[in-house]
Amino acid sequence: MTAVFSHGRLRLYLLKLLDDGPKHGYELIRLLEERFLGLYAPSAGTIYPRLQRLEADGLVTHTAAGGRKVYEITEAGQAELRQRAGELTALESDIAASVEDLSALAGEIQNEVRGSVRDLKRELREAARQTRRPRWAPPGSGPTPAPGPSPVPPAGPSPAFGASSEPGPASASTATLAEFDQRLATFAVEVGALVRARRLSDSQLRTAIRLLDGALDGLRRLLR
Repeated sequence: MTAVFSHGRLRLYLLKLLDDGPKHGYELIRLLEERFLGLYAPSAGTIYPRLQRLEADGLVTHTAAGGRKVYEITEAGQAELRQRAGELTALESDIAASVEDLSALAGEIQNEVRGSVRDLKRELREAARQTRRPRWAPPGSGPTPAPGPSPVPPAGPSPAFGASSEPGPASASTATLAEFDQRLATFAVEVGALVRARRLSDSQLRTAIRLLDGALDGLRRLLR
């Protein structure tokens, strides 16, 4: 649960949402996710126990509709909202600040991911170009000589069957892979340092994890 909802403030915000009209639990989850621009969404295990507690305290009631419980604020719940109007104003301000912080963090991580993806695409294109290079024309070679009589091989043991003395693209590919491994390690270190330096809450870390998962999915689609 995001830090702005500590000390019973989620309970207050649920009352505020229900004051706008009856809602079932997943509507409340969706509204909270929209309020945080998709960067935070409470789980059902966070919302439903609090709704049950609000109902036990007489602040909300529920009716069954379509197999779901639809919650509605009571007069006692509205009275609590009026009594805590100052707290609700402060909570709205804190939510706005939290959304701004989460958006800034998401932007920083996305920029890091976009830069790394651009580097990866460039490296993959270079690796593909090296792989397509003909074996008889290594990098830096001049024009292909005109065909002529086959040279007489020097005396000595024949190479093993299937072996080739011709240089191929293996060295270039190995170098590119080594560079990729180095970039990947650097990326992991820089993102880890960025996240730890901000002393993020659990919800912010979950947001960062979702962004990294999204980057991984993008790379999977690229490499298919």
